[in-house]
Amino acid sequence: MRRIDARSLRGLAHPLRMNILEAIEVDGPATSTTLATRLGENTGTISWHLRLLAEHGYLEEDTERGNKRERWWRIPQGATVLDPAEFRDDPETSGPLRVYLSHLVERYFSRVRKYVDENWPGEWQSAASLSDWRNLRLTPTQLQSLNNDLTAVIDRYTALDSNDPTAERVIVQLQSFPHRPEHP
Repeated sequence: MRRIDARSLRGLAHPLRMNILEAIEVDGPATSTTLATRLGENTGTISWHLRLLAEHGYLEEDTERGNKRERWWRIPQGATVLDPAEFRDDPETSGPLRVYLSHLVERYFSRVRKYVDENWPGEWQSAASLSDWRNLRLTPTQLQSLNNDLTAVIDRYTALDSNDPTAERVIVQLQSFPHRPEHP
C-alpha cells in the first residue's frame, strides 16, 4: 500500500493527469499515442504527463509490451491511499486536494451517467444498483469499520478470476460521508 504524500498529491492534482490515470485504470495499459487519441491531446503533452505520473509512482512502464519507440504504461501493483485529513489544514496542499477530490467526484458522476445513458440488457439492469442509505447514524470509528467491511467484500470479488464469457468489467463506487441537515 502506498500513501499519497504532499509532493505526490501536487503531482497528481491536475485534470489531464487524472484523466490519464482514469483511462489506464479502466481500460488497461496504454501508450502516449493511444491516450492522446482517446483524450484529444497531442502525444508530446501526454508523454510529459505520463513521465510525471511515473516519477510520483502512479504509473510504471510496462516493459513486457512495446519497444524503445513505443512505451506502454500501466498502474503499479498495490493500492494507493489518500487520507484527506492529512492535507486539509496545510495551505500548500489544500488547493491540490480540492482539485483532486473535485475531479474524483466528477469522474464518479460521469461513470454513473454513462451507465444510465447506455442500453444494457435487462439482466445487467437488474443486477446493477444505484442505491443510497440515508438513515445511518455512525461515529467516525463506526464509519471506518463499515468502509473496511465493504472493502473486504469487494476485495473477495476482485480476487475472482472470471473466464465466463458473459462477465463484464464492473465498477463499484463507494461513497460514505457525514451529512448535516440543512434544516434542523
